[in-house]
Amino acid sequence: MLALGASPRTPRAPAMPEKRPFERLPADVSPLNYGLCLKPDLIDFTFEGKLEAAVQVKNATNQIVMNCADIDIITASYAPEGDEGGTALGGGRVWKSRAELRKEVHATGFNYQNEDEKVTLSFPSTLQKGTGTLKIDFVGELNDKMKGFYRSKYSTPSGDTRYAAVTQFEATDARRAFPCWDEPAIKATFDISLVVPKDRVALSNMNVVERRPYPDDESLVEVKFARSPVMSTYLVAFVVGEYDFVEARSQDGVLVLVYTPVGKAEQGKFALEVAAKTLPFYKDYFNVPYPLPKIDLIAIADFAAGAMENWGLVTYRETALLIDPKNSCSSSRQWVALVVGHELAHQWFGNLVTMEWWTHLWLNEGFASWIEYLCVDHCFPEYDIWTQFVSADYTRAQELDALDNSHPIEVSVGHPSEVDEIFDAISYSKGASVIRMLHDYIGDEDFRKGMNLYLTKFQQRNAATEDLWESLEKASGKPIAAVMNTWTKQMGFPLIYVEAEQQEDDKVLKLVQKKFCASGPYTGEDLPMWMVPISICTSEDPTCAKMQILMDKPELTVVLKDTKPEQWVKLNLGTVGFYRTQYSPAMLESLIPAIRDLSLPPVDRLGLQNDLFSLARAGIISTVEVLKVMEAFVNEPNYTVWSDLSCNLGILGTLLSHTDFYEDIQVFVRDVFSPIGERLGWDPKPGEGHLDALLRGLVLGKLGKLGKRAARGGEERPVLSADLRSPVYVTVLKHGDSSTLDTMLKLHKQADMQEEKNRIERVLGAISQPELIQKVLTFALSEEVRPQDTVSVIGGVAGGSKQGRKAAWKFVRDNWEELYNRYQGGFLISRLIKLTVDGFANDKMAAEVKAFFESHPAPSAERTVQQCCENILLNAAWLRRDADSIQHFLQQRRAPPAPV
Repeated sequence: MLALGASPRTPRAPAMPEKRPFERLPADVSPLNYGLCLKPDLIDFTFEGKLEAAVQVKNATNQIVMNCADIDIITASYAPEGDEGGTALGGGRVWKSRAELRKEVHATGFNYQNEDEKVTLSFPSTLQKGTGTLKIDFVGELNDKMKGFYRSKYSTPSGDTRYAAVTQFEATDARRAFPCWDEPAIKATFDISLVVPKDRVALSNMNVVERRPYPDDESLVEVKFARSPVMSTYLVAFVVGEYDFVEARSQDGVLVLVYTPVGKAEQGKFALEVAAKTLPFYKDYFNVPYPLPKIDLIAIADFAAGAMENWGLVTYRETALLIDPKNSCSSSRQWVALVVGHELAHQWFGNLVTMEWWTHLWLNEGFASWIEYLCVDHCFPEYDIWTQFVSADYTRAQELDALDNSHPIEVSVGHPSEVDEIFDAISYSKGASVIRMLHDYIGDEDFRKGMNLYLTKFQQRNAATEDLWESLEKASGKPIAAVMNTWTKQMGFPLIYVEAEQQEDDKVLKLVQKKFCASGPYTGEDLPMWMVPISICTSEDPTCAKMQILMDKPELTVVLKDTKPEQWVKLNLGTVGFYRTQYSPAMLESLIPAIRDLSLPPVDRLGLQNDLFSLARAGIISTVEVLKVMEAFVNEPNYTVWSDLSCNLGILGTLLSHTDFYEDIQVFVRDVFSPIGERLGWDPKPGEGHLDALLRGLVLGKLGKLGKRAARGGEERPVLSADLRSPVYVTVLKHGDSSTLDTMLKLHKQADMQEEKNRIERVLGAISQPELIQKVLTFALSEEVRPQDTVSVIGGVAGGSKQGRKAAWKFVRDNWEELYNRYQGGFLISRLIKLTVDGFANDKMAAEVKAFFESHPAPSAERTVQQCCENILLNAAWLRRDADSIQHFLQQRRAPPAPV
């Protein structure tokens, strides 16, 4: 699953002591095949279901325990398989003799344990060991909570409002659609049929094998799908609605279909092209063919995550799948390519081989979050996507993982309510980052060999983290488990301090590792240790490692032979190792010119700047030192390096908005960004590519937010290019009044594409008058905004200005019931909290946030609340520590030079 771009699911604190003991389902009875027929009612929002499951009774018992939530069972019975071969094993229907029918036992009690989302079916006599058929008739609700079997609202081209019936089962919501053994390790085959209005499209994991008129109602048809391979319940899916599609065959013969809203088939072509290129890439990379006859990718209007990898029927938010050649910006194309790459990777890694339990979720998500970049790099080398990985995933994971309230990659999960909290930046981004480090340490060839061993050995089964390490160890001969356990079983990561001493023609480096903490130098009693693959390069060849070592102790001395005094030395070539580096002042001094003259590669310039910024934030060095280094980036051409600089200067700007010299940091940022802004200008130049478009949007948006009015000729141009819309909208709103806001809201209403609506929603917070800020917040909860997008409107207000932050926090408190009810403990509630309160910077606010959530508990966001309070206290400490010296530095810069 792809939890959302900006910030994947955020976790909660280690569960509190009153945690109920959680038990997995008993193993007495297990499913071999689910024969499932569902009949959704798209008007009354209910559904009827019939389950005929072929099951195996392993131990004689008089009860069957299954998962079940928000479902009412009407009847249930069990019939053992007769000696004459009564029920065809696997759910095929066979006529039974009277004698056999007498053996059918009806359940006499259904005991629902709602807290545990379980039901116990009790039978009047003992079910003997052997196979048989379990039949259950039940009814349920097509809910509006974006989980289980739910309804999704859409408009027809003529403007009518209708509903589709769609599913989202990961992690534990298949039980809301049918009673089942809803645990990833309990795999079975599925024979699914859907009874639907005959003018609707009906889809499931497998291809359709039969459509026949429904006997009781001629406006309905029964659509029957082929039997699935052995699979986990969380990957089952069905969709009933109105869609157009485009199709292609990949070069290895798999049928690929992209389903779009009616009238928008054209917008599915980009994703289709990416999917058709991606399937053969993965088949080749893993050396295992895609196991199903077809794959559907479908855009769903109301969708909480980014996308979900259901086997053979992948569901997406519209913005993660649809691209309009004229109206989609470059970053949207890149996002769609990454999400398609992520979900298709899961078809092997996750679906063919599945984690044994949710504790190993990180392996699924971390792996897919890494390989999506490998795949996009293969399809679109011009995106320079690996540099973007460092800014999008690696640095974000380090930011979260430096907190005391972080958690290890591997978290033991018990009760299903705890699963939601681990869909966060640690599982995804740190997971992906340590896999990238591992791939680099092993080398591509052995890594692929190990992956093939793993997928072949465990296909159609379940595996744990250790199983992958074992396969990679076999393929590479390196101590994979020993190295990786230090990264996945303990939280945090190391700071490597390095100093150099010249000894004749050699440089002697002394390295020391300590845990890196956002609050400053580590002072804990225990000394956590990592096995760190370290690469070292010098100015002789900045792109090639002069030395590679595995640092497996607290201190290490290494000798770089033949390294002249004037040569600089840099650790962590390519910013691949998951650690931060602190150089001695002299070593750092010698690296600065390599930033100015660009002899240091982009990803290393980015890493160096990001490490320094984090060290300043943690109080290990002074913020002024970092500002001086930032001035060295004046010749920087690389989009991703600017993106990271922009992000860090944004964090500093937010911090200093709490002071009376906020204007001075604005001037500093403007001075850093103006030269590149002038070089780029507003108009795209011939021969520019993807990254130029991204850079122009970033830089002009930054300058617009700083209140530099856009000077732009040629206003008679009829349509603003998609890549320039965000920066223009932001600039106009920043200087705008109520009529500007009305114009933007009107544009929002008229926008036909969800991407354009989202683009507008995200920038509305740039408006500055208090009464207009209120208007934007009210708009966030209106019918105009899809429920999953409300969060980014409120987040945009909180991030837009100091008064926006206060107003957004008050708005969240005042409307808490409605917001909490809307997201019911899903990951969007965590995201909302983080976006709203992370920018505060005084101890009093931390106490206020803590107190509010003590009286308004949000269990699935408990850890997020702790992380936010920790961040607010860290911000306050940073201000106390550095505000005066920053102010002094910024005012010195602006002072005219003294007359001579």
